Amino acid sequence: MFGILIQYDYDGDEAPWLAAVEEFVTSIDADPALKGHFDYRVNITSDGVGRVHVGRWDSEATLAHLQSQDFFKQFAGKVGEFSGGTHQAMRLQLSAETAA
Repeated sequence: MFGILIQYDYDGDEAPWLAAVEEFVTSIDADPALKGHFDYRVNITSDGVGRVHVGRWDSEATLAHLQSQDFFKQFAGKVGEFSGGTHQAMRLQLSAETAA
């Protein structure tokens, strides 16, 4: 399993942020090539400002498929806007215990 961790602060209007996240997750769930192969979770830290996105996928082919989709490109742009361009992204190699 592979993964990504994205972190940033956002203290703007929650409605557009939530709509963007929901649209992205709905698009993932609707794509048969991603369903069961790519998982995405978004969390808000206890201060209400910090955002933590965690994506997990089973292969580089799954990631390539995701990145080729328009909904991915749109969401990546929105994350850049929400973060003011200050988001930090870290690729992960997940252990078998983490992937379960």
